[in-house]
Amino acid sequence: MTRLRTTVNGTTYEHDVEPRLLLVHYLREVLGLTGTNIGCETSNCGACTVHLDGSSAKSCTVLAVQADGSEVRTVEGLADASGDGASSDGWHPMQRSFHTEHGLQCGYCTPGMIMAAIDLLQDNPAPTEEEIRAGLEGNLCRCTGYVNIVKAVGKAAGELREEVSR
Repeated sequence: MTRLRTTVNGTTYEHDVEPRLLLVHYLREVLGLTGTNIGCETSNCGACTVHLDGSSAKSCTVLAVQADGSEVRTVEGLADASGDGASSDGWHPMQRSFHTEHGLQCGYCTPGMIMAAIDLLQDNPAPTEEEIRAGLEGNLCRCTGYVNIVKAVGKAAGELREEVSR
C-alpha cells in the first residue's frame, strides 16, 4: 500500500491505496464521486476526464498515486459556490449551457465533455466552432452528433466572457 494525500474538489483526503489503483477508481470507489464515468479504460472516450492541477486529464490513464500532492476537480466540484464559475443556482455556466442547449442525450459522456470544455476555455476563451471541435476531439459521444455540444460550449464561452468583463 502507498499513502496518498490529494485535494479533491477542495477537500483534502489521505488514504492508503494500492500503487496500481487508477485515479478514476479512487474517485469512484474510495471517495464515492461517481460523476466521473468509466467508459473505455484506454483513454479513447474521455468519459473519465477530470482536472488535475488545473488541466484536463483522463483519469483512467493516471494512477491515483500520481495525484499525490495534487488538486483534482471532478464534475461534482463545479457545483460549489467557491467563486470559480459556479452561479447562484449552483451550476457552472458550462453545466447550465449543456442543459439549455441540449448538449446531452444519454449523459454518459457529459461529465468528461464538460470538464474538457472548461479546460479548453481556460486556454481559449473565445473559440470558433472549429476550435471547439478540435478541443473536444479526445472526448467521444455516441449519441448526439456533437452539434448541440459545440453550441453549448460556444454559449458558455460567451457567458464566461461576460462574467469576466463585469
